[in-house]
Amino acid sequence: MTARLANQTFANRRSFLVASGVGFAGLAFGRPGMAAPETVVSPSKPAKSTILFFLCGGASHLDMWDLKSNAPDDYRGPFQPIATSAAGVHISEHLPMLAKQAHHLAIVRSVRGTVNTNDHHAGYYYNLTGHAPDPTFVSLGNNRTPFPDDWPFMGSVVAAKRPAHPELPNAITLPHKPSRLPYTRPGQFAARLGVEHDPLYVDGSVDEPLKFVAPALSLDGDTTAQRLLDKKDLLRTINTTRGEFEQFGITQTWRQQQERAVSLLL
Repeated sequence: MTARLANQTFANRRSFLVASGVGFAGLAFGRPGMAAPETVVSPSKPAKSTILFFLCGGASHLDMWDLKSNAPDDYRGPFQPIATSAAGVHISEHLPMLAKQAHHLAIVRSVRGTVNTNDHHAGYYYNLTGHAPDPTFVSLGNNRTPFPDDWPFMGSVVAAKRPAHPELPNAITLPHKPSRLPYTRPGQFAARLGVEHDPLYVDGSVDEPLKFVAPALSLDGDTTAQRLLDKKDLLRTINTTRGEFEQFGITQTWRQQQERAVSLLL
């Protein structure tokens, strides 16, 4: 990390989440006038969190990361490669600022697809779960909705394995839940791990990039915070009363009679 980056104001999780809502620009990567790369220092402590930037669309990797400049014109990208701050690594001429930060990157060029569906569904699933799409991605295409027995999103796997955070969910997705009905994309849910390990989805807006809303935590209609607390108190009272009722002998007798009647009928 360069001294310039170290001096940025993203000092806490909240400010980073706010910045990430407006994309990579909020990270100040490759800002003009940045200092030359310095020696990378290994962190003294293990990372407590991981941030995954997943671009749902954009330029082809042939135009950005792997231009294949020695390939025939029919196969290579139309742009020229440029050197980067990482020895032997070349990227697109249109990414000069990112080229200065390449020593912070690990570019993986060995990933390939095994299922060709000519849509985004299969690739999305493959990248976010690490498992090859099954044949239903071919037969259903964009109509292939998430299945309960799908492989889980990698963030959900981590969330399920780590101890619960005292205040925050272990997995958070922002600035939106990718895709819209009926084309809800598989791969972004906990699936077979159970819905309790789904990420908390936080919605952002292009028009208001610093404003975020968590739909799962929003109160519906005219429900107020006080009304929600009143409902919670009512539920506690009902549960307490029900527990006391279950202890009465007449309740046990009634249940036994009910079970006998059902056994005679069946």
